[in-house]
Amino acid sequence: MRFTLATVIAALLFFVAAAPQPAKQGGRTIPLFKRSSLVNADKGVNIEALKADVTSTSAKILRGFDNFEKNTGASHPSAVKGARKRASGGQLLGFSVYPTIWFGIIDVGTPPQLYLVEFDTGSSDLILPGIYCDDSCDGHKPHDPESSETSINVERSFLIQYVNNDNAFGGVYTDTVSINGLTAIDQALGAASHYSHGLGIARFLPDGLMGMAFQSVSVLNESPVFQTLVAQGQTDEPVFAFSLAATGAELYIGGTNPNMYTGDFTWAQVIQHGFWQVNMDNIVGNGQIVLTNVPCIIDTGTDLIHGVAEDVETLYEGIGGRPDDNNFYIFPCDDVPSIVFTFGDTPFPVPAEALNLGPHPVVPSYCIGAIVAGVSPPWIVGTAFLRNVYTAFDVSNVRVGFATLAQPALPIASSVPGLP
Repeated sequence: MRFTLATVIAALLFFVAAAPQPAKQGGRTIPLFKRSSLVNADKGVNIEALKADVTSTSAKILRGFDNFEKNTGASHPSAVKGARKRASGGQLLGFSVYPTIWFGIIDVGTPPQLYLVEFDTGSSDLILPGIYCDDSCDGHKPHDPESSETSINVERSFLIQYVNNDNAFGGVYTDTVSINGLTAIDQALGAASHYSHGLGIARFLPDGLMGMAFQSVSVLNESPVFQTLVAQGQTDEPVFAFSLAATGAELYIGGTNPNMYTGDFTWAQVIQHGFWQVNMDNIVGNGQIVLTNVPCIIDTGTDLIHGVAEDVETLYEGIGGRPDDNNFYIFPCDDVPSIVFTFGDTPFPVPAEALNLGPHPVVPSYCIGAIVAGVSPPWIVGTAFLRNVYTAFDVSNVRVGFATLAQPALPIASSVPGLP
């Protein structure tokens, strides 16, 4: 049975009401649902979905580097010359495909309208389908700026480019945006008149995206929603946090939810502004330090862990893995390697069930690793790691914190029933 979008929203509203809210004023819990296409119905790995994750994630980060240069007038320090591989027409090489999506509810406009959005720390803009969008937006709930008393047309357009003339474009507006009662006034957003192929309803269930990185990598060159909330005094703390566990997945706005973690946070300072880019002390494979001083972007918008190609080759050589014909790395399913990431001198193991994506479709006795070779530096650490820790993003101190997950007091389904 395939649930309708209305059913999904109704379920999310139920979980918002049922989720326990910590006493800290100004903090809000947003329950999250997940849709993933990395694994087929037979539990084998979907190679095409893996390829899509690699290309789309790499393209997203490279676009962010381009936006940084446009917005600041300087090249991003992590941008490597020659890494921006181009297709015909000068567009970035990458597809707008979202194999794994974590999403929840926001309100936009006056009177407020509900929208499902992906919460993505690897981008910075709020993009929704506009009321005049063509059939590329079919199945998504359109945003009508003219029906909102607080909407203002700022008379600008936006364009997000992909390969083969696949893109998203539309107009820029400001409006009131609320997240479970916390309200950003005059928040910039894009209302699309055309969605890219990968944002079609068959591939992308939410209506839109809400980026949670920094303005310097924004397509619109405007303050992201969370930074607006902080600037307008809506949050007690300039912090948001994710739990992406199998149950109880949530985004917490305005601090951290003490019900969701135990112990203290280990903090890693952002070393390059724009993305949530920090330094990983080292990567340990099968008990041995394999890599040290690894710059990485913490990105809730990708399921995989994307490494610099040479680093990934070195890592798998050290733990007994080898590449397949698609340049994904495999290892015997009955001998999953041990991997540990170290931040701030604190080791965080990558559990075997997170590292092991599943059997290879051609060689089923071998399994595919969640650490894959990306296009260029830095590393991009996605939810294959993040779902095993509680992760906090501190805007004021410009740092990322990791803590040990606690068992949620109220189990909340993180996959939408009836959806793959």
